[in-house]
Amino acid sequence: MRLLVVGGSGFLGREIVRQTRRAGHRAAATFHRRPPSGDLGTGVDWHALDIRIRDDVARVAATARPDVIVNAAYRQSDWASTADGGAHVALAAAAVAARLVHVSSDAVFAGAAVAYDETCPPDPTTPYGAAKAAAETAVAAITPDAVIARTSLIIGYGESVHERHVHALAAGVGTGVLFTDDVRCPVHVADLAAALRELAGSPYSGIHHVAGPDAISRHRLGVLIARRDGLDPTALPTGRRAASGVPGPAELRLDCARTRARLTARLRGAHEFLAAGRS
Repeated sequence: MRLLVVGGSGFLGREIVRQTRRAGHRAAATFHRRPPSGDLGTGVDWHALDIRIRDDVARVAATARPDVIVNAAYRQSDWASTADGGAHVALAAAAVAARLVHVSSDAVFAGAAVAYDETCPPDPTTPYGAAKAAAETAVAAITPDAVIARTSLIIGYGESVHERHVHALAAGVGTGVLFTDDVRCPVHVADLAAALRELAGSPYSGIHHVAGPDAISRHRLGVLIARRDGLDPTALPTGRRAASGVPGPAELRLDCARTRARLTARLRGAHEFLAAGRS
């Protein structure tokens, strides 16, 4: 199997590329500014790509000729990258007859429900959530056999945005607080990448929820990260999202029961994957 990972230089994209290579498959991947260095920079066909430019996406797909395209590109504040870019990747996948796995987000939901399963329609309240929902609509229309995988906070190896933020706060060099009323279902990047690769080779299509089973606050997640890394959890400043004026839902719980029943890849909860060691 030959994979093309769009957004391959990002946090999730790099892990998908690593696992693809370890499994003995051929990998091509895209980067926006620069390709990764070190071991990940070799043995992979890297392509510069601005996902906002439809013809460029088509050109890369035509050059790579992949069996599967995984769209892991991420730019939260840019509608053109998230919404238009998702459509561009779907069009390119259809043109080269590649299977598509499109990574989406729990941000497509408003947070009004106790939990959201795969049958729940999007009801976003933020520009990013709206862009993700628009991309889902385009992907489903252009490539009906695609997998649309919604996920939550991605954690792992100390490299995620949240982990770096926790370290900065614990060291007294970061700004902001960790909300005690902002609840998500964190997933380890290695678990998510394994699940996406399994879905790529499966007969399934449509919406899948791929997140961890533990619904915890950002502050609780920060405490677990601090304890794993030998930091002082009491040094982490707390606050309430409800009083902050930050837009968007406070609590988003993805019900992943149907997807977990289909997978052999295990989606661990944050309490497990942050229990001990640098994982």
